Amino acid sequence: MELRHLRYFVTVAHEGHITRAAEKLHIQQPPLSQQIRALEREVDAALFVRHPRGVSLTDAGRSFLADAEAILAQAEHAKIRARRTARGEVGRIAVGFTTSAPFHPLVARAIREFRTKRPDVSFVLEESSSGDMVSGLRDGRLDVAFIRSGLVDPEGITVHALLQEDTAAAFPARHPLAKRAHLTLKDLADETFILYRRPDGRGLYDVIIAACSEAGFSPHVGQEAPRIVSTLNLVAAGLGITIVPASLSRLPLEGVTYKPLKGKPALKVPLNLACRRDERSAATLGFIDLVRRLRERGARVRAVITQAGKHFVTPLSFAALTGEKVYEDLFSLTDEAEMGHIELSRDADLIVIAPATADLLAKAAQGRADDQIGRAHV
Repeated sequence: MELRHLRYFVTVAHEGHITRAAEKLHIQQPPLSQQIRALEREVDAALFVRHPRGVSLTDAGRSFLADAEAILAQAEHAKIRARRTARGEVGRIAVGFTTSAPFHPLVARAIREFRTKRPDVSFVLEESSSGDMVSGLRDGRLDVAFIRSGLVDPEGITVHALLQEDTAAAFPARHPLAKRAHLTLKDLADETFILYRRPDGRGLYDVIIAACSEAGFSPHVGQEAPRIVSTLNLVAAGLGITIVPASLSRLPLEGVTYKPLKGKPALKVPLNLACRRDERSAATLGFIDLVRRLRERGARVRAVITQAGKHFVTPLSFAALTGEKVYEDLFSLTDEAEMGHIELSRDADLIVIAPATADLLAKAAQGRADDQIGRAHV
């Protein structure tokens, strides 16, 4: 029995007439009659009662019709799903990332945009070290991985360079350097460093050591930890300082203060996307392409919310959408030290104000800057 036999049967059942069914199927009436009789012999039951003016279903025919329609619908569904899978519209992507990678806006935005464009593709997320993720790519456990290691391509793995990220120093809250507005790497020469253990953090570990050497000193490593969060916990305990990707400074941790590192030598850490060199999944390839295009566009969104606006949308909602810190306090000394109210407007290429109320338009016309939005556009 083939699917075409089921289609013939269903069409005849719906038309109630073999000649009309043959016309609808674009075949001759005699061959269709022969196929129906062959189907009845295979089923070993009469499916139709023949009349001078057409045919009608027997009890066996009505029972067979329900199953035949279900089989044809399932076959059509399978065909459509296969086509969508081939186009990358459905499927599953296993994404690995180091501890610090999800804090960068590019990662969150890539997953968010991909889910919006392809809602039937599911994500499985796994946090691990760069070495474990490379192993996961090789054995098929992972499809892509955001890693911090360098660009020496492991066998069978392609590494796409996404960006070089600025860094920040993490201090115990009452550390004297935590009060400084600007810091360079040389300012840390006399400090005790807390770094990743080398096997788990080869990329960041080596970058920090090399940058310190370029700055004219060899860092005193007093403690090593297996994960970046562990290094920050040790910083909070007062055991030393550490250096983290700048995006990680959005992670609030009691007892830890972050300060961006400026000046030369510039200390930057890589963010790369790794995948199998022979990857063929359309969904995975589509995700990789989206990440690269987002990086090429380089778009970055910062939200500034007024006190009134917080009654309608929480700052946390904006932070989740943008992947950036939300500026909400007009008199925040921390915000002033990081950007300043002048830099907040100068940093933007485009400012979008929503909603542009009559009150706000009046403030803009008069040059008033008595809230966060006002000082951003004035």
